[in-house]
Amino acid sequence: MSDDFAICPEPVLRRFISDFLGALGATEQEAQTITDGLVTASLWWHPGQRQGIEKLIRYHRRVRNGGIVPDAKMEWVRDRTASALLDAHKGFGYVAAQRAMDRAIDKAREGGVAMVGVRNSNHFGIAGYHAHRAADQGLIGWSMTNAGSEMAPTGSAAAVLGTNPWGIAVPRDGADPIVLDMALTTSGKGMMRFLHRAGLEMPPDWALTPDGRRTTSPGDALSGALLPIGENKGYGLSLITDILTGVMTGALFGTDVFQKDTHFDVGHQMLAISPEAFLERDEFNARVEALVEQVTSAPPIDPDQPVILPGQREFARRRDRLNSGIPLERETLRELRDLASELEVDFPFEA
Repeated sequence: MSDDFAICPEPVLRRFISDFLGALGATEQEAQTITDGLVTASLWWHPGQRQGIEKLIRYHRRVRNGGIVPDAKMEWVRDRTASALLDAHKGFGYVAAQRAMDRAIDKAREGGVAMVGVRNSNHFGIAGYHAHRAADQGLIGWSMTNAGSEMAPTGSAAAVLGTNPWGIAVPRDGADPIVLDMALTTSGKGMMRFLHRAGLEMPPDWALTPDGRRTTSPGDALSGALLPIGENKGYGLSLITDILTGVMTGALFGTDVFQKDTHFDVGHQMLAISPEAFLERDEFNARVEALVEQVTSAPPIDPDQPVILPGQREFARRRDRLNSGIPLERETLRELRDLASELEVDFPFEA
């Protein structure tokens, strides 16, 4: 890592995030949930994706302006055998999503499959974190959310739909789960800003300039729209995701969601599936491992880059960072230093 990064031990980062959230007014349980999500993002992902400690800056602003309500009195407005709907009442997105996934898990244990929606929420963090929660308990988890309009539908240069990420996690017996965590755009503005600051180019299928041209310059495209994965396929997936998470929950959608800083009204969906609704557990485990063996034994094009499973890189990164420390951008730390001073929270980093 370059001098633009500081390396932080995981326990130090965890303690700072928790103290910061507590000073903002989060309850102890809320702080624990959000801290675990942000630390997981910092362990799994590239810092340029800006899903870790960077989110504290947004949380500070939105708690102060009323966009996020600590200790919100979340309300179950529908609750049926295999489904439910939670009104988060502007609470923390990580907390709302976790409550929804836990309700889906409980229902799926009884009925095999359950889907739980959330409305009136906020940014829920990384989708794979919530899906992983189900896999930790032996279920297949699927989480999705809508997001601010950054994606251009195929054939346009106007941003109408969100990155609308998915997280899907499949449990494995005695091994890390398979975790697919992906946005429905080829990349996000966070990585574009990272490359722009570093003076690097981006692939030409990431984004458009405001006038609709493809470019490898992140600076030229920062004010333009993002491109969907697989062109019209990603566009279609994003549209359907917005129907499931925004339209169907009663949350905002399309060009309306994530626009007003004091009222994002994000929608989520959490799906939990018990494999035992279809197969005995031992048979399911054996069949998953047989498929994993077929996939990972496929001869690689480059012998130095064997075929890996979704999530395998992130789990390896996590193990490495637990040992060697987590990279944090100094630019972010400088912003947080001032906020920590305002909140009278100890700032343990060298910015």
